[in-house]
Amino acid sequence: MRNKQNKHLGLEIEPDLHSKLKYIAKYEDRSINGEIIYLIKKAIREFENQNGEISNVE
Repeated sequence: MRNKQNKHLGLEIEPDLHSKLKYIAKYEDRSINGEIIYLIKKAIREFENQNGEISNVE
């Protein structure tokens, strides 16, 4: 069931990029949405490791 607290993010990407993302997601046994969330979390983790923790900002 969808969490109504979650934010929706519309994303428009090039067909070639979509195909490659779909390939990677399938390889990693994730949905495309799951792969995008994984990559966002990874980017945030790397950013915080280099620059310090991001405090809760709204």
